[in-house]
Amino acid sequence: MAGLSIAGARKSFGAHVVFDGLDLSVREGEFLVLVGPSGCGKSTLLRLIAGLDALDAGEIAIAGERIDTLPPSRRGAAMVFQSYALYPRMTVAQNIGFPLRMGGMPRAGIASRVAEVAALLGLGALLDRRPAELSGGERQRVAIGRAIVREPRLFLFDEPLSNLDASLRATMRREFADLHRRFGITTIYVTHDQSEAMALADRVALMRDGRIVQTGTPRTLYCDPDDIFVAGFFGAPPINLFPAVVAAVDGREIAIELDGATWRLPAPRSGVAKPDMAITVGVRPEAIEPVASPGALPFPAAQVRLVEWFGGERHVVCTGPTGDFVWRTARDEEPHPGDAISLCADPPRVLLFDAAGARLR
Repeated sequence: MAGLSIAGARKSFGAHVVFDGLDLSVREGEFLVLVGPSGCGKSTLLRLIAGLDALDAGEIAIAGERIDTLPPSRRGAAMVFQSYALYPRMTVAQNIGFPLRMGGMPRAGIASRVAEVAALLGLGALLDRRPAELSGGERQRVAIGRAIVREPRLFLFDEPLSNLDASLRATMRREFADLHRRFGITTIYVTHDQSEAMALADRVALMRDGRIVQTGTPRTLYCDPDDIFVAGFFGAPPINLFPAVVAAVDGREIAIELDGATWRLPAPRSGVAKPDMAITVGVRPEAIEPVASPGALPFPAAQVRLVEWFGGERHVVCTGPTGDFVWRTARDEEPHPGDAISLCADPPRVLLFDAAGARLR
C-alpha cells in the first residue's frame, strides 16, 4: 500500500489544455473519489496516473517514488475500466489470471491465486464461463478480480458502474466499499454521479474545467461548500438558491431582505458583507420546516405546486415570489397542490454566497 502525490501536472491535447499546474495528494489506504461534470478532466487524470497518457509537465509519485517516467506495467497501479475490457475468447479464470501469465508466474501459482480471488468475489462457480455468458455485474467482478490478482499498490476505477442498471449499481457500490475495507489499498475512483461519490468516498475531490475546486469528506462538501458550484453539485434534490440583498450589517449580525422577508443571521467573519450588496442565499431542501421553531427564518408566502412521493419522504415543490423551491419532508401531513403554505429555514444551515458565487463565511 502507498499514498499518491501529483505535483504541477500539465496536460494538453493540441490547443486544448486539460490541466495546467494541478496538484493532488491521496493518503495511504484512502478511498478518494474524483467527481465532476463530463469533460472536467477526471478520466484523463486517471489515465495519466496509470501511464496510458503522458504528462507534458509535472510529477506523479507513489510512496515517494516517482512513477511518471515508468511504463504502465511497472507503476504498481491496476485500472478497472468502464467497459470492463475483458477478453471475449478467454474464460473467467483466464481473464483473471492474464496479468500473472504475462508476468511469468508458473501455471500452478496462477491457478491458486485465481481460485483465491474468485472465491473472494463470488466467482468460483463461473471460472469456466466466457464474458458473453455473464451478467453485467459478473463481468464487473471479473474486471475487479483481474485488478486484485496483481496485488497492486494503487487501484484506479474509471466510472466502473455506469453501464449497470440502478439496482445493480447500488449492489456493486456496496461491494466496492466492502472490498476497500478488506484490502485497504489506496483507491482513486472516477465518477460523474454525485450520489455515488458521497456514498463511497473517504474524501471527495470535485473537479471543474481541469481544476480541483474543493476536496474534503462527503459531509464537508455537502454541508460546508466553498462556493455555489460545489453547493449546487451535491444534493438530490439540489440546494435551493434565492436572490437576496444585504439590508444592514450591525456588529455581529447581518440583516438580509429576501422578497419581503427579513432574515437576521450571524455576520460573515470575513467582513466583506456590506449594505445593498447582492447575494445568493442557499437552503437545502431538508433544512426547511413548516413549524416556526425559536429563531427560525420565515420564507415569504408560498403555494404548493407539486408533491412528489418517494415512500419514506416527499419532495414538495413550492412557488414563491422568486420562483420554485423544494421542501423535503418525511412528516405525516400531506400538502396538496394549490395549498398556501408557511415555511421556515433552520438558521445554522443557511449558506450565503457573494455575487461571484464565493461563500460568505
